[in-house]
Amino acid sequence: MERVQAEAKRKTPEELVMIYKGIPYPSCICSEETFCALESLEAREDDLLIVTYPKCGTNWVIRILHEMLFFIGGKEPSIDQAMIEFGKPEKVQALKEASSPRVFSTHLHYKDIPKSFLEKKVKTLLILRNPKDTAVSYFHFSNNNPILPSYDSWDLFFNDYINGKVCYGSFFDHNSAWGEHIDDENIMAMTFEDMKLDYATHLKRISEFFGLSLSEEQLKEIENKTTFKSMKENSEGTHGKLGNTFFRKGEIGDWKSLFSEAQSKEVDAKFEQYLAGTKLGEKLNYKKYCEY
Repeated sequence: MERVQAEAKRKTPEELVMIYKGIPYPSCICSEETFCALESLEAREDDLLIVTYPKCGTNWVIRILHEMLFFIGGKEPSIDQAMIEFGKPEKVQALKEASSPRVFSTHLHYKDIPKSFLEKKVKTLLILRNPKDTAVSYFHFSNNNPILPSYDSWDLFFNDYINGKVCYGSFFDHNSAWGEHIDDENIMAMTFEDMKLDYATHLKRISEFFGLSLSEEQLKEIENKTTFKSMKENSEGTHGKLGNTFFRKGEIGDWKSLFSEAQSKEVDAKFEQYLAGTKLGEKLNYKKYCEY
């Protein structure tokens, strides 16, 4: 990570971004060569896949699954297997050789997931978060993570966010594409907000969905280890100097600290255009979390 950060410091804001198939990605950790190599990654029936748009709970859920697998098979929890699209192309060979069960996570759009994962119907946990809190979290993350372009103001970031010019593109494109598959038998969608408000219930749902047999006592121990507070306190050990960048607040409703009324209405209009009336849109509970 230190090498990547050093590389990032030598790049201009424009050079920190690469475009692949029309979508912006962080150039220090993504490359066209790695995307091409991923096409040869063969899925296994016992793979576990996490899908999120950035800043929707990715590291939280990775940790949950690694803790669950520790209880099941003694596999030591770690976060060194980050997004499948991160890293150099030779990483793909290491992923091919990794022991089962493998935990994969990604921010990729549905159309860009390695084909074998779709063909083998790999069990996929889709974590959603309301677009306004996602935006505020992404703004702070961009300004504290040297591999991403930083912004002199919230207004400048918001303009890029609402127009899909941030890394991984439009929140609404990403969610609407995955929303078309929300009823697929191998996909389970849950929201960041529901997990925050009823964590124990959703931990059990995750374990049952992936077929991980855990006792109530084990689930309680995992719950205690993976609360936001616990993960923030241990973030330097898991994520190094960027720990506080990955675990900032994790709150619901933080968007009200930065959004203007006009910006709020812009997001409302995007929601109406892309997600209103869909099952995914309904799951986001937009009225509850995104209205003043």
